[in-house]
Amino acid sequence: MKTIGEKINPILQELETTLWEFDAFNCGKPCYPNESLRAATKIFVSVLMDKIYDLQDKENLDLEDRENMAQKAGEDIRKLIKTYTNIDAHDFYK
Repeated sequence: MKTIGEKINPILQELETTLWEFDAFNCGKPCYPNESLRAATKIFVSVLMDKIYDLQDKENLDLEDRENMAQKAGEDIRKLIKTYTNIDAHDFYK
């Protein structure tokens, strides 16, 4: 049975290709609604946390360090979004 990552990987790669093609042949902004930022953030956080988990296993981190690392990553992403868009990720699902 395929994992969720394996199932959606082709979709993510298709989105990536479509975005590269848009960037190569169009000038101007793509005009994403706020829901797109929410969706892209969820996808990014899911993949990032998966890779963080791999690193934590490789470094044999204890549970407290794992929790702190994951929390800090989430806080950093929230701060990045707020700083550059003035959108608070805590409001994504309101």
